[in-house]
Amino acid sequence: MEGQEVTIAVVVIVLLVGALLAWLFIQRNRTKELRDRYGEEYDRTLKAKGGRRSAEADLVDREERVKKFELRALSPSERDRFAAEWKDTKALFVDSPVEAVSRADRLLADIMSTRGYPMADFEKRHADLTVQHGEVAKHYLAGHEIADRSSDATTEELRRAINHYEALYGEMTSEVAHSDSEIADNRSGQNVHVEFDGLESKDDEAPVRPSGDPVLRDRDRV
Repeated sequence: MEGQEVTIAVVVIVLLVGALLAWLFIQRNRTKELRDRYGEEYDRTLKAKGGRRSAEADLVDREERVKKFELRALSPSERDRFAAEWKDTKALFVDSPVEAVSRADRLLADIMSTRGYPMADFEKRHADLTVQHGEVAKHYLAGHEIADRSSDATTEELRRAINHYEALYGEMTSEVAHSDSEIADNRSGQNVHVEFDGLESKDDEAPVRPSGDPVLRDRDRV
């Protein structure tokens, strides 16, 4: 009997060790997958949440939340309306950079809402954006950080904020349904690519995506 008990104990220990190793393997693979998918956002979330488990749970929650969204392309009329508003916003920058940045921030929230993203505070909008638009989400965050301190920001910093926002604007308005009556959820609308240079800046910190707006040349460089 003693021999049989020892055998059973050994089998149980082996099974427990095997289960532990399998769990560690799964956790390590999930960490690698999330790091590869989110890149800098993984590290930012890790720092914000204070631990790997909380950070990864937050990233997974984002994915599950976004899966429930009914995202769609813009209609041609919506795209044209936003293009006109974006053009006016950039023109405003020449005379009032602070107001232009604030207006751009609100316009982007409006565009995201029209596309199907829920109305929420910036942190939630940015988090939702990281799931499918990780690259432009970084620009959205960088632009918003400048907008939050726009009253103390230099003209050059405000110009960079507009250029950061330009990246998200280009991404959010590049997908358009074939007609106003064809607002599809399957993301099969046509892409619109028009050459655009963006606001001139002293550095290349914020690459600009095409948007179809005319170039606004700065007349009050600091």
